[in-house]
Amino acid sequence: MTFAQCRAYLEKLQVLGVKLGLDNVRVLLAALENPERAYPSVLVAGTNGKGSVCAMLDAVLGRHGLRSGLYTSPHLTDVRERIRLGGRMISRPDFCRALASVREASERLLGSGKMSAPPTHFEALTCAALLHFRERRADIALLEVGLGGRFDAVNAVTPVLSVITSIGLDHERYLGKTLARIAFEKAGIIKSGVPVVCGASPGTARTVIRRTARERGADFVGVFDRPRSLRAHKKKSRFEFVYDAGDKTYRFRPRLAGRHQGANGAVALMAARTLGRTWRLLEERRILEGIAAAEWPGRLEIVRRSPPVILDGAHNPDGAAALRDYVRDFIRRPLVLVFAAMRDKDIAGISRILFPLARRIVLTKFSFHRAAEPEDILRLARRRDSRIILENDPGLALRLALREARRLRGAVLVTGSLFLVGEIKRRFV
Repeated sequence: MTFAQCRAYLEKLQVLGVKLGLDNVRVLLAALENPERAYPSVLVAGTNGKGSVCAMLDAVLGRHGLRSGLYTSPHLTDVRERIRLGGRMISRPDFCRALASVREASERLLGSGKMSAPPTHFEALTCAALLHFRERRADIALLEVGLGGRFDAVNAVTPVLSVITSIGLDHERYLGKTLARIAFEKAGIIKSGVPVVCGASPGTARTVIRRTARERGADFVGVFDRPRSLRAHKKKSRFEFVYDAGDKTYRFRPRLAGRHQGANGAVALMAARTLGRTWRLLEERRILEGIAAAEWPGRLEIVRRSPPVILDGAHNPDGAAALRDYVRDFIRRPLVLVFAAMRDKDIAGISRILFPLARRIVLTKFSFHRAAEPEDILRLARRRDSRIILENDPGLALRLALREARRLRGAVLVTGSLFLVGEIKRRFV
């Protein structure tokens, strides 16, 4: 398969949408001779912070000279971003080779009746990533859950460590409308006898996760079991965090921006410590260096300085609240917001948090079949005032925002979806 053929194949699978369940992916992995068994893996689930924690752990492992495979979603500008090894994106030839193997295996299984339906877009990419990590002899794989946990494709893997970051309301259509139900789905990645690091705050969600761990005989490591275990100190454009792990206190200053990265750093720290006990010795100095050095595009990423343009993928109320905190902490000028979202997101909730921050708001859309129309965003936001402009084309929306930012001597914030961030990066940055 050429790279163009790979993209066409994946686009064809994308129309199948979301299909939760592990039967297909397990059959497909067996046909590929179970590549996931060739190396240890870490599963990372949660509502927000999964990608940042994965990036931090990847940097930590790299500091120890380990070749870690990193599988995340979604991508911003190139589908190959989802599959990385040793800090490098998979090459086009390797990507095509792995995906061709997945396609051939699935077609054989469909022909024999051993698989009931073609793999979804996410299932195919998951299998391709696991296959690539075996072919390139990864030392360990970091696998980000795409949706939920219990029925997500990566949950076909038995890890050496499970990590659950935060729990909030998102994907309610698939996961349920309460924190308890969502936590139950996320806790589905907990395996018998496999330790779990939990970054959920005290409350219903953490209770559900702790109970699941106890039922499955999994050691539970609560990152925030102690009151005021994490403190933030503002240092110019970033924060320094002090984390009390109970037996020791740590200081770290992530390159990743925002107050919320303190919680992500603490989760990554405890995950690395747990890996150090159960899999391979990891040095605390290198753990902290990795947390400080990690980068993660599209998350409070400044791509232009004059006027400032900031990209962030906040797509649910908790993510919007973290973004609001960043704006209040560091943006000292009028804000122009470029906003787009998926139809199935809590647009009303996100808009209540973000829209009051802005002097001008440009509502737009991105090229994806689940994107909300600007008119629908305006209706759901229940706002009608002169601050809001509707512009379907994201390029024109950005230009309008830049013009307004220059007039106001302000900054532009592009947010609401990683799909919008990716389109802006791909076309205009």
